[in-house]
Amino acid sequence: MREDFLHFIWRQARFDLRDLLTTTGATLGIQHFGTHNHDAGPDFSSSRISIDGVSWAGNVEIHVNASEWYEHGHETDPQYDNVILHVVYEEDRPVYRSDGQRIPCLELFGRIPPGIYQAYYRLQRSEQWILCQQQVDTVPGSIIEQWLEELLTERLGEKSLRVTDCLERTGNDWEDTFYQFLARALGGRVNSDAMETLARSLPLRTLLKHKHSLLQIEALLFGQASLLPDADEDEYVKLLRREYEILRIKYRLRPIPKTAWRYLRLRPNSFPTVRIAQLATMIFRTGQLFGKSLAATSVKELTNMYDVELSNYWRTHYRFGKEGSTGKRRLGSTTIHSILINTVAPALVAYGNHRTDERFIQRARLLLAELPSESNKIIRKWAQTGIASDSAGSSQALLHLKHSYCDRKRCTECRIGSQLLSSQYAGHNHSPDMLMEAALLMYGAPPSSPQT
Repeated sequence: MREDFLHFIWRQARFDLRDLLTTTGATLGIQHFGTHNHDAGPDFSSSRISIDGVSWAGNVEIHVNASEWYEHGHETDPQYDNVILHVVYEEDRPVYRSDGQRIPCLELFGRIPPGIYQAYYRLQRSEQWILCQQQVDTVPGSIIEQWLEELLTERLGEKSLRVTDCLERTGNDWEDTFYQFLARALGGRVNSDAMETLARSLPLRTLLKHKHSLLQIEALLFGQASLLPDADEDEYVKLLRREYEILRIKYRLRPIPKTAWRYLRLRPNSFPTVRIAQLATMIFRTGQLFGKSLAATSVKELTNMYDVELSNYWRTHYRFGKEGSTGKRRLGSTTIHSILINTVAPALVAYGNHRTDERFIQRARLLLAELPSESNKIIRKWAQTGIASDSAGSSQALLHLKHSYCDRKRCTECRIGSQLLSSQYAGHNHSPDMLMEAALLMYGAPPSSPQT
């Protein structure tokens, strides 16, 4: 038995509600089960119950065994003094508030339909790619569609919180915050941390003091990245090295370790040298990228902002001192879309929340609705289960579903899982043998009269 299953049973009222009594024999009525609390404090807030006809309003705490109240230290936590009902699978010990009053307790042992627990047990033991892979096609499309909308909201909210955290570190500088997230996005999976470290070591305001000189912006970025060769007779490299030495002293800069960068198994267009050159060109050409992203009115306008051509040197080089094939070294559409999905959209949501302006949040959602779906292993696997993605919004929602719910076995908090479990609520849909199997899983021995 797990506590998350009991949360589901309580939240969805999927237990026998007839003739409810507390463990001391008092008559119990439930008017409102409360709001599920995912933060610190009691599990459900704003609940309303009656005990022997007396109405109570407050919090509900749920445990598998009542003794967990003391194992978790709730008896000394003032947040739990307003618990009006302790809901447990089994009351192995009475529980008291800090003032010595016993907390009314509802025991769910014997009140949970065996069929619903059997469905939960099988989900949790599944070894499929997602736990409900064999059953997800039975869930109505309208439920899945609504759930994906909620998941997108949740994912954007989580990403926007990272923007807000970074905003505090930069002293509420939106442009510098955006620049750090953009640098991270350009680093891809391999060099994201190194690119973010580089951006933190070199504030955007320093780069913007040289916004009219691409050479100086490149010198600052490559120098801070410790990627400038010590001995290279190329005139361009000499200029970069000379400029950086002057600017390093002027701004008292400390370069990041050269060992931060990775090239192994990267395509040349994704080398950190090329990505840094692209970042330098974006800053030189556009300057305050966040302000321009806020002002952009279309996906095309946003795409053009990040579609940059590099300077002459980088059209013939992938790394310093090593010539390669000639090309414009432009960002591919997939990379630009990734920037819009993972940097621009969360920044718009964070800004909208900061300004209490719903328009920016809606713009972020519209942007994701207009961008094509991401294509990766997870999205392809979802398609194989029958849930296809038709936009960046739905692919972001499906990624969030897999990582935050399926991989963590949060079936009872997932609308798809809840639908599958709820469909098992009517025990008469199962054979007596199946009910006996579920009863053994729950109780360790068959109850005297299995519920049907």
